Amino acid sequence: MARTANVFARVEPELKEQAESVLDQLGIPMSNAVGMFLRQVVLQKGIPFEMKLPRTAPLAYGSLTKEKFDKEIEKGMSDVKAGRVYSADAIEVEMKRDFGI
Repeated sequence: MARTANVFARVEPELKEQAESVLDQLGIPMSNAVGMFLRQVVLQKGIPFEMKLPRTAPLAYGSLTKEKFDKEIEKGMSDVKAGRVYSADAIEVEMKRDFGI
């Protein structure tokens, strides 16, 4: 049997329970999942997934001043004139994906 070393990590109890629930459904013990993550760190030579700040929520009309609203309209008109347009269906898919709307 291969030698092993211990890894200790402090996580919130709720996070641990939620992760264990998902891993149990997949049939993967927590220690195997941690090992898989560490192997990917080594193979990828970094964190094995994209890390970025979440997108900001779309602007709400009520939160804009008249000046800010006018500026946003101008940006939109520039995009239309430049041909940077998307179908309503494509926007709906993105809004659902990114913001749960």
